Amino acid sequence: MLGAIEAGGTKFVCAVSENGRDIKERISIPTTTPEETMKHVYDFFRAFSIEAVGIGSFGPIDINTKNDTYGYITTTPKTAWQNFNILGDVQKHLAVPAGFTTDVNAAALGEWKHGAGAGKTSCLYMTVGTGIGVGAVINNNILEGLNHPEAGHIIVRRHPEDHFTGTCPYHSDCLEGLASGPAVEQRWGEKGSELTSRPEVWDLEAYYLAQAMMNYILILTPERIIIGGGVSKQPSLLAKVQEQTQQLLKGYVQDPMITHNIDQYIVAPGLYDDAGITGGFALAAQALENTPG
Repeated sequence: MLGAIEAGGTKFVCAVSENGRDIKERISIPTTTPEETMKHVYDFFRAFSIEAVGIGSFGPIDINTKNDTYGYITTTPKTAWQNFNILGDVQKHLAVPAGFTTDVNAAALGEWKHGAGAGKTSCLYMTVGTGIGVGAVINNNILEGLNHPEAGHIIVRRHPEDHFTGTCPYHSDCLEGLASGPAVEQRWGEKGSELTSRPEVWDLEAYYLAQAMMNYILILTPERIIIGGGVSKQPSLLAKVQEQTQQLLKGYVQDPMITHNIDQYIVAPGLYDDAGITGGFALAAQALENTPG
């Protein structure tokens, strides 16, 4: 049996699976302090005989195995979790092999394995919500380098009529600062769910997200792009992003999926809210496979 932990800034979702896909049982735990939250995590898993666990965590985290802080949640705004060795703590208490990556990388892995990216050698997953995060599977492996990608903070061209300062505490008007859920709310004075009937809101949102799509296509050339997160659930947004991405590319990338089938290239998640947990099972399976003996 495999275990998965989707460690979010608001809640931890823990689950177990016998086949790495179907969820046998799950629990949701509020994210308070490491002491409180992790106790409930371990109590849940001790009721099962798990062979390995996969962790997809909020961050920033350190996924570079060469660093002394590998496995840590590092400079998160959630002060109680700063410099917490979440991977080491899980291994100590559960004593099973553990895989570790970002929450959005786990979602990308889940969608690639069993969701909208299934059957591809590469896919990119973007979540647009409280922040903007991006994970990618390239050539059948999670994209990692010095650390995990932070592609939600790329610089985009500001719309000439948009004078909103931006919400990112580091960069102000990066992609996350201009297009995250809080940016939409602060710019327009209402939550996104209350702005559904205002096309100008989603035209502007698509203006920024389409620039990100263009950059990701030109740099990573993924076989599929998946957009999830709360903001992405706006009914008209996905079609606007697809259309504006084509307009930005102007036929430069001559692939039929982009020029003629963009609605099958930039898509909604296939696993919906289970992408991260499903990716956690895949991480656990990898960790078990890579364990000697």
